[in-house]
Amino acid sequence: MPLSENREPADADRPADALPTFVRRPLARDVERWCRDLLPRVSRTFALSVRVLPGELGRAVLAAYLLCRIADTIEDAPQLDATLKAATLDRFLHCFDDPASATALARDLAGWPGDGAHVELSGGTDRVFALFASLPVPTQRHVHRWVSEMGRGMRKFVLLYPDGIRIQTIDEYKEYCYYVAGTVGYMLTDLWHEHSHAVSESVYRKLREKSRQFGEALQTVNILKDVATDAEHENSIYIPEHALRAHGSGHATILSAEHSQANHAALTDLVKLAWADLEDAVRYLLTVPRRAWSIRTFCVWPLLFAFATLRDLTQTRAMLQHGGVVKITRREVKSLLLLAPLLVGSNAAVRWLVERVKLRKFVLAGT
Repeated sequence: MPLSENREPADADRPADALPTFVRRPLARDVERWCRDLLPRVSRTFALSVRVLPGELGRAVLAAYLLCRIADTIEDAPQLDATLKAATLDRFLHCFDDPASATALARDLAGWPGDGAHVELSGGTDRVFALFASLPVPTQRHVHRWVSEMGRGMRKFVLLYPDGIRIQTIDEYKEYCYYVAGTVGYMLTDLWHEHSHAVSESVYRKLREKSRQFGEALQTVNILKDVATDAEHENSIYIPEHALRAHGSGHATILSAEHSQANHAALTDLVKLAWADLEDAVRYLLTVPRRAWSIRTFCVWPLLFAFATLRDLTQTRAMLQHGGVVKITRREVKSLLLLAPLLVGSNAAVRWLVERVKLRKFVLAGT
């Protein structure tokens, strides 16, 4: 299926002042505060990264991320019927055109099953759309475009696999990753271009060439480390069935101890894909002008964590065991959080740090 990153949403040619928004007035401080307070509970890593983004850009990325998480929460709800998920995704996307409908959607989502933080986020859908509506209209256009693209893709896969997502081929895997992560790479690049004077038109064009890989690299690492979690708690298996069958296994035996070697071998192509996409993601980062320190810092932290996680993934089979998890240590996380911002202004230093993390655990003395 051809990818659709160049397709404009239906409202792309409408005048800016015709775009749907809530009442145009300054956002109440308590709404933005609620969003910022909730963010660490749905993603501690992202909460650290978004804090370095200044002003309007930080608010834009905060709103965009929370909207993506709401869509993801709808898609992942394992106990709910696929047709209900698809209809709810439609309602979610309709909120861009009819913001008043977000109130009813928030009320309904608050009753869905799930963990506390994500249920609270979904129950605050109207607040997140209020934050979105407070953004500059050009920013709204970017977020609307890419979150809608993500939502349409999620809807497609929910209906394609009504009994739980079961990816069949590597091409289907790549398509899925485009929708749920490649779109995020494009959206962030559009926001950098709009809000940072350092990201000129020529820089923007270069970033666009690697935007998809930047988003998808992080997604592939997450899929690899969460094989057991996704299968057991979300009834989703993203490792392609064809790859598993080629090594004598399948989705039904993805966590079988007897098939551990075969399952591990089947991950090889995805591991290679992750390494390649991460290298492209580093090129993306190094294309961002060095004076755009906040954007580079925002990008470098998740990339370093992904490299460290992928390094550990190649040395274990824990992700293929019931209840198995793969996590880098808190000391390594803290060390990278401390050192990366100091080095991010130098391309050579970033390269050095990446290569060092790929080799072995990185821990600063005293952390």
